[in-house]
Amino acid sequence: IDINFEFWKEIPKGKDPDSCSPTLQSYHKILWSKPLPNGKNFELLANSTKSKRRLFHNSELGEFILSSDSIGHTYRNVKNKNIKEIISQIDTKKINSFYSVCCTIGGYILFPAKKIDNKLTINCHRGLHPKIIDRWDLSLECIRCFYKKEENPIKETLIRYSDFFNLFQNFKGYVKYFHLEDMVSDDYNSIKFFLPFKGFNHPPLPANVNEYLTYRKNLMTFIKARNKRIYKSV
Repeated sequence: IDINFEFWKEIPKGKDPDSCSPTLQSYHKILWSKPLPNGKNFELLANSTKSKRRLFHNSELGEFILSSDSIGHTYRNVKNKNIKEIISQIDTKKINSFYSVCCTIGGYILFPAKKIDNKLTINCHRGLHPKIIDRWDLSLECIRCFYKKEENPIKETLIRYSDFFNLFQNFKGYVKYFHLEDMVSDDYNSIKFFLPFKGFNHPPLPANVNEYLTYRKNLMTFIKARNKRIYKSV
């Protein structure tokens, strides 16, 4: 696994690495085919016959169809007027270097891809919810709350996918499995947010240039640290 490889480089312009990068899919298969916290092996098969560009697992643990999801977002293509204005004030080189880091393996994770009761998947809900808008730190806080049985904006969606989250037994198990330790406190009881957390009712997007640069710095620091963990794990 090349932790510096940028997946956007091997796909057509305007396409999504999550669905179009064969290297990203192969990396996911290598990284997340491993023993679960309960010791049972979670082997993933590539290109499920049920869904292309998905990873598939079927055993006594259950049936899971998983898709890649980006956890590093620059918001450079978001339609929000305020964010566009903020990004226009930042050196293009900084935005491009931000995007490059986000396109390495440390900027991606797996979530269940199959709809349940024809409702939103986790990928879609955390991306569309106005209190999260794809912020990974806020998404991880929702997952922490799920394990603690606490309220959060996408609670019902996470509950629908309980079978997936139960594979990891608890929040610590989930964090360690996906090499997310650099985003949580030593006791696994709190999240290291990219911006100061003022509750889910506070607008999730950076409000000004300084906030955006803080968000950029903290997200890049996390992805680079996660890349190092991934490198050591294989």
